[in-house]
Amino acid sequence: MNDFPQDIYTEPSNIDVDTLANLGPLRPMAGVWRGARGLDVKPKADGPRKQAYVERMELQPIDPVTNGPQLFYGLRYYIHITKPDNVKTYHEQVGYWLWEPATGTVIHTLAIPRGQIAMAMGSVSVDAREFELVARKESENYGIRSNPFLDYAFNTVEFRIRVSIHDDGSWSYEEDTIMLIRGKDEPFHHTDRNTLVRSGEPTPNPLVR
Repeated sequence: MNDFPQDIYTEPSNIDVDTLANLGPLRPMAGVWRGARGLDVKPKADGPRKQAYVERMELQPIDPVTNGPQLFYGLRYYIHITKPDNVKTYHEQVGYWLWEPATGTVIHTLAIPRGQIAMAMGSVSVDAREFELVARKESENYGIRSNPFLDYAFNTVEFRIRVSIHDDGSWSYEEDTIMLIRGKDEPFHHTDRNTLVRSGEPTPNPLVR
C-alpha cells in the first residue's frame, strides 16, 4: 500500500524556487569537487585488483521538479575520473541526486557509458551527515539495468553508496557494487571510495538566477 493522493495532477502551490535552500541533506554536496586519493577494487581474471584514481565531480542545482503533487529538489552531476598522471578517461558518470522533502527520500540516479543505469534510494533525515542508498536488480522501482553482455559476464545485482559529510567541508563516499561474475562461485564486491574537497561553488539554479 502507499499514501499517494487521489489527485495525481495538481502541483504544489507556492513552491520555493531556491533549490540550494531546499536540498536538505544534499546541500553540503552542491558545488565542484576534486578527489585525489580514490581507490577502486575491480575484478580481473587473476583476482581483485586495486587502482588509485583522481576524480573531478560537479554537482549543480536544478529548478524544482514536480510530478503532479510530488516535489523534488535536486543536483545534476557529472563525474570524470582518470588514473594519476593519466589523461585517458578511466570512468565517467552522469545523473541526478534528488531530495523529496515530503517523504524524506534521497534518490541517486546514475548512467555510465558501459550500457548500464541504476537508481538507488534511501530514507534520510533532513539534517543527516551520513546516509546510505541502495539499488537492487530485482526492484521494480529502485533497480539496475545492464546491456546483455554485462548481464552475461558481470551480472550486477546490488549497488550501495554511503555518503559522509565532514566537519571541514569535505565529503566522502563508499560504493559497493555486487556482481555475479561468470565462472566464479562467490559474488564479487567491486568497491570504490574517495574523499572530495571543494574546488568551486555551486551555480544557482536557473529560476533563481
